[in-house]
Amino acid sequence: MAQQQWMLKRNCSISPRQLARFYASLCFVSLLLATIFTLGGAWLVLVFSVVELSAVGAAFLYYARHACDRECIWFAGGEMVVELVVSDHIRQLRFDIGTLRIDASGLPSALIRISSGSSQVEVGRYLPYYKRRDFASELRQSLTRISCN
Repeated sequence: MAQQQWMLKRNCSISPRQLARFYASLCFVSLLLATIFTLGGAWLVLVFSVVELSAVGAAFLYYARHACDRECIWFAGGEMVVELVVSDHIRQLRFDIGTLRIDASGLPSALIRISSGSSQVEVGRYLPYYKRRDFASELRQSLTRISCN
C-alpha cells in the first residue's frame, strides 16, 4: 500500500545560495560606488552604504534561515506523524489515529488544528487561507480510509 504524504512549504522564488550570490554582487557594486564618492570627498556616502548593506544583509539572512521551512504530514502504523521544520529546529509529533481530531475553523486566518488527547498542533501556515478547508477535508478522508482498513 502506498503511503500518502503531504509536504507544505514556503513558496520561495530564490534559494539561499542564489540570494548569497546576489547579495555579494550588490555589496560589490554598492561599495565600489561608495568608494568612488569617498575618494571624491563625499565620505558620508560610504557610511550610509555600509549601514544600508547591513540592514539588507540582516533581512536577507532572516529570509535565508526560513526559506526551507516546511510541514510534513503522513500516516504510519496507526499514527499520524506531523513534522515541523522551522529554521534549523525539527519537531516531530505523533498522534494516535483512534482519538485524532482535525478541526478547520471558518475564519480566514485560522490554521488547521490536529489534536489527539492532550497533544495538539496547528498546520497549514504555508497554504493560502482559501485552500486550508480543502486540505483539512483531504486529511479527514485519508484518516477515514486508514481507519476502515
